[in-house]
Amino acid sequence: MKPAIFLDRDGVIIANQANYVRSWEDVTFLPGAVEALSRLADSPYEIVIVTNQSAVGRGLIPIGKAWEISHRMVAIIEQSGGRIDGVYMCPHAPADQCNCRKPNAGLLTQAAEELHLDLSQSFLIGDALTDLLAAQNAGVPNRLLVLTGRGAAQANLPQASQLRPFEMVPSLVEAVDLILSYADQ
Repeated sequence: MKPAIFLDRDGVIIANQANYVRSWEDVTFLPGAVEALSRLADSPYEIVIVTNQSAVGRGLIPIGKAWEISHRMVAIIEQSGGRIDGVYMCPHAPADQCNCRKPNAGLLTQAAEELHLDLSQSFLIGDALTDLLAAQNAGVPNRLLVLTGRGAAQANLPQASQLRPFEMVPSLVEAVDLILSYADQ
């Protein structure tokens, strides 16, 4: 079993959009994100994207379009020397009460089963408390909240104190720096 780095997509790798990322034209990589991911390519971690895409469940985009956006994003990361070992997406709306939508652990546990991951040695990088809670619910002890996307606002919510301990870092760049520093120890 291998450890993993789980990454949220919107707000961590690409910019959040007020009306959802509905097409490739809505995709803007966050500064340094692609380069940071390329630094993980030779790491011992599986790199896994776990993303809620409620725009599908809300009927704003078809599931095929959501997958197309993620596949194009992964292709750019890989062309830049990065590696993504899996993408897991929840296409449901919040009202659907599924087990895969973060803060539920379904995406992480599905990835762990399919990719043979050791959740107890893994990390999650997200920009929302729901990301951190999904990691906690899945037994992922190492949680990092980036202050990009919704992260800065989420860090100030009263619920944040209930989810500690977790690290807060300015962006994916610093999150990768921190994880790689642990690997060097």
